[in-house]
Amino acid sequence: MTKIHLSAALAAALFSTTAIAADVRIATEGAYAPWNFMDDSGKVAGFEIELGNELCKRAGVECEWVVNEWDSIIPNLVAGNYDVIMAGMSVTDERMETISFGDQYYPADPSSFVASASADIDMSNPTGLKIGAQGATIQAAYLEANLAEGNDILSYESPDQSVADLAAGNIDILLADTSFLEPVVNGSGGALVFVGDKVAIGGGVAAGFRQGEDELVAKMNEALESVRADGTLSKLLIEFFEKDPWAEQ
Repeated sequence: MTKIHLSAALAAALFSTTAIAADVRIATEGAYAPWNFMDDSGKVAGFEIELGNELCKRAGVECEWVVNEWDSIIPNLVAGNYDVIMAGMSVTDERMETISFGDQYYPADPSSFVASASADIDMSNPTGLKIGAQGATIQAAYLEANLAEGNDILSYESPDQSVADLAAGNIDILLADTSFLEPVVNGSGGALVFVGDKVAIGGGVAAGFRQGEDELVAKMNEALESVRADGTLSKLLIEFFEKDPWAEQ
């Protein structure tokens, strides 16, 4: 998607930040299974789409899904091109300087390293490696801060590209959310394996909103509490992740 840069004045003219629009637009990446992805018919699908549709139903709002590239997903929210982000986005202090978050619908998900099963990698002293992560993520920031010295850090536009480069041998290890990597490793037929320890980065996953959208945040939080209370959230988590991580806490 072409990046759109709008001035604050133009964005304010196009979208009200003081009242809930009749139609709420929700942005997602569409490339982060099982959180969100494009199905065989070209429609957006996944855990967050099912959850988001249920939240909108219970909040009494009509919702429309918008697919947006990850690296511009926050700027386009701030610019008013949509109202909500549901895209496997972890809550971080840095992001809260720019946007607001609703209540978490997935607890803090540690990140993991994955490598080829045939690779001989010493994770106790990772040096001389090509390490990949999706750009503009908490994993990319972690790698730059902690493993850039002595290694090459490669950034990818989409998670699928990073997995493909790992499988092709173009990088040695990949760092991403464990919830994303588990089905990748399980579906690799033993070609890919987890290596090293998990890394705790960021908080839980929640919907993102423009700052000041308190009424919309409250409506969606109330809907999420309803979904949580009647077991719908747990059912969706088990359907898409084969577990309810809240029950494990």
